[in-house]
Amino acid sequence: MQSIGAISAPKTIPDFNQEIAQLISKRCLECHNQRDLKGDVNLTTAKGFHSGTNNGKLALKLINEGKMPPKSKGITKKLPDKEIELFTSWINEGAHWPKDRILDLYETTTNVRAGRDWWSLQPIERPKPPSLKMNPIDSFIRFKLKNELLTPAPQASRKVLVRRAYFDLTGLPPTPEEIDHFLSDKSPNAWTKLINKLLASPHYGERWARYWLDLVRFAETDGYERDKLKENIWRYRDWVIAALNNDMPYTQFVREQLAGDELPNRTEQNIIATGMIRAGTWNDEPNDPADYVYSRLEDMVHTTTSTFIGLTVKCARCHDHKFDPILQSDYYRIASFFWAGPIGQANQGGPSKELLGSDAYGWTDLNATPKPIRLLNQGERHKPGPEIAPGFLSAIPALDKPLTPPPANSKTTHRRLQFAHWITNPNNPLTARVLVNRIWQHHFGAGLVRTPNNLGFKSAPPNNPNLLDWLAAEFMHPSIDDGPAWTIKRLHKLIMTSETYKQDSIHPNEEKYTTLDYSNQNWWKFPRRRLEAESLRDAMLSVSGKLNLKAGGPSFYPKMANEALEGLSRKSGDWQTSNENERSRRSIYMMTKRSRLLPLMTTFDFHDTTVTCGQRDVTTVAPQSLALLNNHFVHTQSEALAKRLIEASKDTTIQIQTAWKLTYSRNPTDYEINQALEHLHKQQSYFDQKKLESNKKHNNNPEYLALASLCHVLLNTNEFAYID
Repeated sequence: MQSIGAISAPKTIPDFNQEIAQLISKRCLECHNQRDLKGDVNLTTAKGFHSGTNNGKLALKLINEGKMPPKSKGITKKLPDKEIELFTSWINEGAHWPKDRILDLYETTTNVRAGRDWWSLQPIERPKPPSLKMNPIDSFIRFKLKNELLTPAPQASRKVLVRRAYFDLTGLPPTPEEIDHFLSDKSPNAWTKLINKLLASPHYGERWARYWLDLVRFAETDGYERDKLKENIWRYRDWVIAALNNDMPYTQFVREQLAGDELPNRTEQNIIATGMIRAGTWNDEPNDPADYVYSRLEDMVHTTTSTFIGLTVKCARCHDHKFDPILQSDYYRIASFFWAGPIGQANQGGPSKELLGSDAYGWTDLNATPKPIRLLNQGERHKPGPEIAPGFLSAIPALDKPLTPPPANSKTTHRRLQFAHWITNPNNPLTARVLVNRIWQHHFGAGLVRTPNNLGFKSAPPNNPNLLDWLAAEFMHPSIDDGPAWTIKRLHKLIMTSETYKQDSIHPNEEKYTTLDYSNQNWWKFPRRRLEAESLRDAMLSVSGKLNLKAGGPSFYPKMANEALEGLSRKSGDWQTSNENERSRRSIYMMTKRSRLLPLMTTFDFHDTTVTCGQRDVTTVAPQSLALLNNHFVHTQSEALAKRLIEASKDTTIQIQTAWKLTYSRNPTDYEINQALEHLHKQQSYFDQKKLESNKKHNNNPEYLALASLCHVLLNTNEFAYID
């Protein structure tokens, strides 16, 4: 009789779909797939496996000998024991392969590429916050901090917070009166009231539209040699500003830009929204017009997929994606959405006014039945492959369904509208993750995923995946305050009312924590950030009192140094400098000519307008200091600020105090007042001496020039140029 202790546990047959398929895909298919038949062995089908491996016995022998997979595929020794045992068990049990089951290279993630099981392609499920006693954002952040043996920084002062909020939501500094109003509000909901006020400001859209314009590679000229003006493209910029100010649901925001012309009862504003598709570069004299058609398609595929779903689909134009589960056919599926438009030789500039039914700078299809698009072998026009039907990414199988034909009597294909619906489908795992990550990034200087335009294999992993998914779920399906779904203003408020956002930018354990987490991956403090080029320029105009708050309309041409205009074929015709009042408008309304960007802006990392930009570079280089010291615009604002101070008071100390309040949003210390007085004294003596030496009368007296010098110093400091 067998003893109880000798009874063997029942054998468990490995599950093919959950275990074996992923193992074969991960370890074998890179060399043994239908396209790459190493050793003439195809392991994607039952027939190929059994015939090529002698029913698995040859494979098992090579695996146990450490010969397969080869060391060049990232395995330095034999496969892990658990994987060998799993494979052995499956072989010994008969190597059952489900009927008609075909494996592919993207079954599972390997050490060299992502599979369909990649984290960003998984359904969004709302994680439960570790604690229900605080803002869920703080709950997730502090739970991770505790695990890392870190503590959050204390809350920043109310003076710091009010300045942070104004710059974050409007891109402008608060006035001394606005600061005093907030500081005097002792109600428990003072902070929430301030956020509500700023979100309702028309300046909110002007601030946040810039981030979106970066994504859609917006500029007002075509680029290339002629760099022709895009007539009325500024109306698209104004549409974005209005949409954000009106808190347009993101689902509608996407639909109107991709397919405003295909919406029922479309309006001119819907057509203007499609300017997104045409906002990039456009060569009106290509060397090879037939080839250029495919360059245009690549731009449209790249911009829309990077912007909305954070994947580099354009990399699959010539071959299957090397890192992400994106087939070459997927690229042409999505390219077909734009194939129906006027991208061919007959009209390189886009649809006519007659076709659009408007003089808006928008997009529409030529007709409802375009010719089929073909896959290009190696991406070359002269190597056409099979016809590709319109479709979506195969990497999201649950949403990979055929498109429906356009309605009867339709003038367009309705492909782009279906694309927009696919993007904003709540079951699309990418869209909400990408959007909430972008909003977080612009509040904190970096995203929860620090590669905002790429959530694929080459992305940085999310530093707090549970928080990312909670925010994505909350964005689509609000659980707090029953607010509207898919609205960005609600997301701002949720983030800005968290204790994480209100942290100080300096931690009591700064040196220690910087050693442990140099890049602040765990958000143990609020990251100190330099103002972007636009906010820096706008802040100078604001404190100088010269800011013109005129909204919308055609863009102004800033004053450009003659040296910067060198090379233009028609200097006087190509650049008509606007009057001073127009030049004092916010930077969002500045003419963006691709071949002649304002040097002051590019010095402070204004983005490359030829491609989608999810995150600008942030550099610290000598030309930035030189620009602030020498640029004519900065000197003009310094002089205007000095005049503003003189008009406010004849008392020098009051002038200094006012200057500090305007530029730094605080009062100067006694030491700073004494330093400022000393500077004024030295500068006034210098200008007095210059006046005597020149023996001429000057329109500006030495006292004014000295004060302008002090103002210039203030506009050159880090405290002015940074948000704490």
